[in-house]
Amino acid sequence: MDTSPLRVAVIIGSTREGRVGDAVGKWFTGRAENREDLVTEVLDLVDFDLPAGLPEHPTSDMKRFARLVDEAEAFVVVTPEYNRSFPASLKQAIDCAYDEWRAKPVGFVSYGYRSQGLYAVEQLRTIFTELHTVTMRDTVAFNLLDGTFARDGTPFDSDGQGQAVTTLLDELAWWGLALREARAARPYVC
Repeated sequence: MDTSPLRVAVIIGSTREGRVGDAVGKWFTGRAENREDLVTEVLDLVDFDLPAGLPEHPTSDMKRFARLVDEAEAFVVVTPEYNRSFPASLKQAIDCAYDEWRAKPVGFVSYGYRSQGLYAVEQLRTIFTELHTVTMRDTVAFNLLDGTFARDGTPFDSDGQGQAVTTLLDELAWWGLALREARAARPYVC
């Protein structure tokens, strides 16, 4: 049995100028790094030159993103909610991989106004279900209007958010390790 830490890719889904996604992702990753059972790698979509349309042949950045998805054993998607949905940059990135997502868990950290990004998360759940992933029930969610963010976009620590991170990471670790063992025992088929 493989006892190495679970490899978790934290995907920053917004590429919008002035975003807080990078600060939220850094805050979340800082909490995840306190765990010995996980190792995180941030995949910030601003660091990938993904085309607006899918070309006939994948670009080098499309291949790089798909390779990093393949190497990860679990994912946390940090997403804003724009107009009751998630950003197009995130959908474009998701579509750069297919088989690479299979039989792996996905958790969500969302932010938005009033609804805390939960509309975006619910839409992402249906997409990730189609990709044969397991989405985590519990999320970490922020309301941009309630004063929980510093001027630089970093969330203030609170007991509620800390517990939400712990719950999400506990679920992600359980599913990630269970699915690691399942993939090792038998290839996933659909």
